[in-house]
Amino acid sequence: MSDARRSEHIHSTFWLEESEHDNPFAAAACYCAGYDVYGHVLEHAGWPQYLLLLLTGEIPAPRHAALFERLAIALANAGPRDPAVAAAMNGGATGTPAAAWLSSALAVGAGRLGGAREIHDAMTIWRHAGTDIAAWNRALAEPLNDVAGDVWPPADHVPGFDPHGTTCTAPVRRTLSLLAGHSDGDALRWLERERGSLERLAGCPLAMPGVAAAALHDLGLAPAAGEVLYLFLRLPGAMAHALEQNALGHTRYPFYADGLDLQDDPGE
Repeated sequence: MSDARRSEHIHSTFWLEESEHDNPFAAAACYCAGYDVYGHVLEHAGWPQYLLLLLTGEIPAPRHAALFERLAIALANAGPRDPAVAAAMNGGATGTPAAAWLSSALAVGAGRLGGAREIHDAMTIWRHAGTDIAAWNRALAEPLNDVAGDVWPPADHVPGFDPHGTTCTAPVRRTLSLLAGHSDGDALRWLERERGSLERLAGCPLAMPGVAAAALHDLGLAPAAGEVLYLFLRLPGAMAHALEQNALGHTRYPFYADGLDLQDDPGE
């Protein structure tokens, strides 16, 4: 089969490969949205620019790249209190394969309580409500739920806000302020101005997913892209804590020690 015929079976709107002349299963050149990845992008682009190029098909403006980089740092490590990070630590402590550490973090961090689906819900509100406080009032009064038969249970709190919080935490406030200063969109700056009003409407403080959703909306991403990107951006911290816990072992695991009572401890 010729290369032309073979390429007809590979469909991508943003990725093109040219095969090696002596090996049709290996690429000699790769193009992302028309840009030569190994001939140009590798040398001249930064990681934020390339990741946004993959997701949007366009080289981002410097301001967008800077906003994305700051967001990535803010989300990189949620800390061991976060359920997704703790799930990765469980795997590290018990000696499971490394792939299980990140799989656990993805599974636990995918839902509607501080997870990626909450990002999808919050970004959907941004799409519908924009910067209209009356539209937000209606949206917060009736949280979005998926269609019947979807895998996610109904939302039990306003997406982007912390149902267990009392006040907006310092990391959330500082992240919002910094990202708003980097953004040329409307969402982050409006959220910073109206945070108090929205918190009163929601009955609870703004949380990091709310800031992330506004930033991803300002970057022009769709809710589905924001959902998977949020999962991805939170993996570095899960990885680092899992590696640390793997080296320390289960005997120095920081959680649950007081609740465990082994009747037949093999270590004794």
